[in-house]
Amino acid sequence: MRANPTDYQLVSPGSLDGVLSLLAREPGQWTPIAGGTEIMVQYGTGRLRQRQFVNIFGLKELTEISVTPEAIRIGAGVTYTTIRTHAEVSAALPLLARAASWTGSIANQNRGTLGGNLVNGSPAADSPPALLVYEASVELISVRGIRSIPYVEFHTGYKQSTLAPDELVLAITIPRPADGLRQYLRKVGPRNAMAISKVALAGVAMLDGDILRNPRVAIASVYHSPFRCFKTEAVLADRRGSSDAYRGDRPAGRHPLHRTVSDAGLGEFARRIPLVVSRA
Repeated sequence: MRANPTDYQLVSPGSLDGVLSLLAREPGQWTPIAGGTEIMVQYGTGRLRQRQFVNIFGLKELTEISVTPEAIRIGAGVTYTTIRTHAEVSAALPLLARAASWTGSIANQNRGTLGGNLVNGSPAADSPPALLVYEASVELISVRGIRSIPYVEFHTGYKQSTLAPDELVLAITIPRPADGLRQYLRKVGPRNAMAISKVALAGVAMLDGDILRNPRVAIASVYHSPFRCFKTEAVLADRRGSSDAYRGDRPAGRHPLHRTVSDAGLGEFARRIPLVVSRA
């Protein structure tokens, strides 16, 4: 069943203040739409439940990238094409730039935005693992002001987040990685681009000789939302970085890394994590 356009309403206030005022007057009644790459798929198949939309695509405050010696701040309305072609982002945040190149088709990258990807909350989204290991923070804005939270606290369940009904994602801020940080990103699926991942993993660490220092690991497509593997990181920290250190003749179920994610309900996948992580 296809959708009937007369069943929907779209308004374009033309300014961030206008959008926030509308969301404040009628919280929960209006759905912000930027690139529309997810919403239009639902619309085309007649499965779009929301009926009232407010256009935020191209708003100046949402489409800026600010670069400082300490961090890179990416507006929520910045497209994936801009991210993957931005020289500073590609140089400082190669995992995010690579994930942007994997996100859908070129047409989708031209319209899809980083903020929209986070709010949509797909467990298989390409950018969250990179943002998690980069320890990004998310700025949320409403008429009440701006608040910032660590991205690791943003998702609260399947397609659920801490975003209030009258709030927008304003920007994502990522601290500049330390010089010498080892970085790794892997997507497993039918192909890298234009395919939903079966599992995606990001990992970063400093190497002190062959000892891992401050490792950070994040996984997508295996739980209700992408997540940081804090217990896995604790196992990896201050141990040898060689994959040989995590192989051996022990049954996979007895490996210490198996216990680090079993409480997330990942089942059999947890048994395979040691080798995946060690290759990072």
